[in-house]
Amino acid sequence: MGYRKNLRIVCGNLKDKGSLIKTVLSSKPHKSAVRCVILRATTHGSSSPPSNHRIAAVISLGLESKTEACSCIQALMDRLRSTSDALVALKCLYTIHNIIGKGFFILKDQLSMYEYFRGRNFLKLLTFRDDLDPETREMSKWVRWYAAILEQNLLVSKVLGCHLYSKRAKNVIGKEKDNFSSSLNSDLLNDIDALVEFACQVGDLPDSLHLQRKSLVYEIVRSVGEDYRLVQREIGTRAAELEARMMSLSSSEWTQFLNSLTKFEDCKEGISLLFRNRNRNDELWDLVKETKAKLVAVMKDRGNDGKRTLVVRFLQRTSRAS
Repeated sequence: MGYRKNLRIVCGNLKDKGSLIKTVLSSKPHKSAVRCVILRATTHGSSSPPSNHRIAAVISLGLESKTEACSCIQALMDRLRSTSDALVALKCLYTIHNIIGKGFFILKDQLSMYEYFRGRNFLKLLTFRDDLDPETREMSKWVRWYAAILEQNLLVSKVLGCHLYSKRAKNVIGKEKDNFSSSLNSDLLNDIDALVEFACQVGDLPDSLHLQRKSLVYEIVRSVGEDYRLVQREIGTRAAELEARMMSLSSSEWTQFLNSLTKFEDCKEGISLLFRNRNRNDELWDLVKETKAKLVAVMKDRGNDGKRTLVVRFLQRTSRAS
């Protein structure tokens, strides 16, 4: 480890301690307690993920009141926006991910409100770059990748009307036909578009896969893999329902459906590289392949029918004219 990195760790630890002391001495004890919890979960130096009890302490902030939950999200976002350290940024994002997956409703709601008012790229990390050394520049790519996935995760939740980990989403398992039978084709197609975009974000991975040897990156990939497994399920149930409705789809709906399935297939290679054939779900890929083939065949048939109709109409017009 280089001198500059050692110096950063020392300075970072001193900065964390200084921030904790400053926070404890704050004239606003309620907010200072919340900020202390966030600081302890996102410390400098270590490349390990926040411990379970640190994450549990953050999540518990959503139990007491809406005000406390709001302070928690604001403190977490302040910490994320103010850091130029890739490890601290990843720890903040990992904490946000745990709020999405395990947090209480009031905490998730405050996070969703933050996203609503700040816009789609609300984490504002598209240009994040830690220039300390080559490794931190590579870690910066993981920061940008992870931020984009979390932003898309919340967008998927908005489109579906529930979080992927919610009880409502879990209750869909085994009841897909009952749940989707009253859904409009357009709603199912928009759902698939959002879900496929999530998969594409996962597949657009950094080229420094070797950094998974760091426990923080490894844990992040594992957590994203759990989300992706749920996304696979949601894509599969909707694709199966739309396949059953294929003959009732309009031409524009066919095109949208085919484009989504093609886009999903295009990100398969990147996803396989990331998870090393974990979460393969061959059954889903077979469904996508078969459905695409059927869509192309039906579109071709309809195109031929349309041509035949035009010929008949032309002949009828010419016969009348004569």
